[in-house]
Amino acid sequence: MSRPMTTPPPMTPGLRPEAGTERATLVLAPNANPMTLDGTNTWLLAEPGAAAAIVVDPGPLDEGHLRTVLAAAEERELRIAQILITHGHFDHSEGAPRLAELTGAPVRALDPRFRLGSEGLTGGDVLEVDGLRLDVVATPGHSGDSLCFVLPADRAVLTGDTVLGRGTTVVAHPDGRLADYLDSLHRLRALTASAEVVTVLPGHGPVPADADAVVKFYLAHRDQRLAQVRAALAAGDRTAAEVVDRVYAEVDPAVRFAAEMSVRAQLEYLQAQP
Repeated sequence: MSRPMTTPPPMTPGLRPEAGTERATLVLAPNANPMTLDGTNTWLLAEPGAAAAIVVDPGPLDEGHLRTVLAAAEERELRIAQILITHGHFDHSEGAPRLAELTGAPVRALDPRFRLGSEGLTGGDVLEVDGLRLDVVATPGHSGDSLCFVLPADRAVLTGDTVLGRGTTVVAHPDGRLADYLDSLHRLRALTASAEVVTVLPGHGPVPADADAVVKFYLAHRDQRLAQVRAALAAGDRTAAEVVDRVYAEVDPAVRFAAEMSVRAQLEYLQAQP
């Protein structure tokens, strides 16, 4: 006897399971703008068959988004056991206290200001939750407190804003430093070049097709921008605004402030060179 045809239930708004890996599910926050691209990528991590999960970057304080994260966990009968923050910028961290309230899970971050609970995070830490392992990698540069999380079982790395799925990252000077950021990119390149990591799970934008290629592109882009800033200085530009007018002539006015932050970081970097 055949069963009557039924319409499948609609996809939960924001849930993008096809965009992740076996252990990582994407829940997209509804905060799209020129700085956040499509919105903040909140990642739900769990070992197959496990009962406990980790949430990375709860995103903005948006009740609907946080409830979607909870629903994604509940659909798989997962308890959210830990909440991790890649860095403290509000589009990644603002919703963490509310998610902690809803779940009872601690919030762990490098910067104590964003922690809820007794434990923080630092580079070199190894986290284990119900069979899931995450390796913490210090990646300052975009911000002073930026961390990445390597998911060895999927050969993936959650990069926050250190590497995006589209475009390039702002060095948020003065907290962010270009010298630190270049070191962090080289640290990630060592992981992708060895194929220890083959997938980048970014804090914004789609998952790149080739992890090693995107990190190499980021390094080449920084070299190109530094060459352009050197040329602007040689042409007589002195302020960040003047350099932006020349080097970032087509920049969207909505993100011009970000271009000026990055230029100030580049000027500081070049001034420190012998």
